[in-house]
Amino acid sequence: MKLNTPRWWYSRDTRHAPISRAVLKPLSWVWAGVTARKIARTEGFSPGIPVISVGNLTMGGSGKTPVAREILRLLREQGHNPSALSRGYGGTLEGPVIVDPQQHTAREVGDEPLMLAQDGMAVVSRDRIEGAKAARQAGATHLVLDDGHQNPSLTKDLALIVVDGETRNDEWPFGDGSVFPSGPMREPLKAGLARADGVIVLLPTDVTEADPELLALFGDLPVFTARLVAPHAPPSGPQVGFAGIAKPWKVERSLIAAGCDLKDFVPYPDHASLSDSDIDFLKQRAELFDAGLVTTEKDWIRLSDTQRTNIQAWPVCARFDDEGRFTHWLTHGFARP
Repeated sequence: MKLNTPRWWYSRDTRHAPISRAVLKPLSWVWAGVTARKIARTEGFSPGIPVISVGNLTMGGSGKTPVAREILRLLREQGHNPSALSRGYGGTLEGPVIVDPQQHTAREVGDEPLMLAQDGMAVVSRDRIEGAKAARQAGATHLVLDDGHQNPSLTKDLALIVVDGETRNDEWPFGDGSVFPSGPMREPLKAGLARADGVIVLLPTDVTEADPELLALFGDLPVFTARLVAPHAPPSGPQVGFAGIAKPWKVERSLIAAGCDLKDFVPYPDHASLSDSDIDFLKQRAELFDAGLVTTEKDWIRLSDTQRTNIQAWPVCARFDDEGRFTHWLTHGFARP
């Protein structure tokens, strides 16, 4: 059973859920210790082509998949033939398998790889080494790891950390710094940043600049800002929204900021597979408000053809504020600005 992401994870104020934080703290120490040992004891395999890791330091919600998708686009624009490489979370296929959007479903390969495969090569493999070999054999010139920062099995030529830049209304991307399950961190901030080559701060569309206090955490690491941009406006008329991502409240906020007449919003856990009864409930909510149904591309791609009836996807993509600077850094020996 999947659970919704606790909102208190992303608050620095430890007065929120103090009992839960205290009870879960010993499990956090175990989680951090296991992660650190795995990273320290594993010697990475080099597949013979550049490996770019796009990861995060939290359990989700930073926007790493849209950023990975944008990096793949930029590499293709430079004449390369990159491949995404993912373990295919939520899918049933162990791989390695090259994702075919015309044949595979999200239940087989996972929602994020299926999204990435809409634009180019994407490989799913529980074993990252075998997946890297399969991608190279298929002609990939670069590998872009979607969510690979805590996986040491491959040697990384470039390790990027994606950070949610929302710091308003008592939100903070790293919460109080606690490691899962007493907080959102996959590992301590200092340890994660020590293995990073650069940071991408993903800003809300209505925020001009990143929070200086947040930027100060990254020290001398190069920092690039990006935003989620919608290619078109949300559906017109009254809408009921829903999303199964790590921070579903960000979708609600974005829809409203984009001018959507949002009457209701239903959050689900990250990667949630909605049943027909879930869809019936959503359609009943829409009927109550005489509204349409709108969701994210990631959620829409998980639905069956039947479930998608009368549900519209509202896709967004990541775009860098200074695309030229980032592309130069990405493609010219990974030299720091």
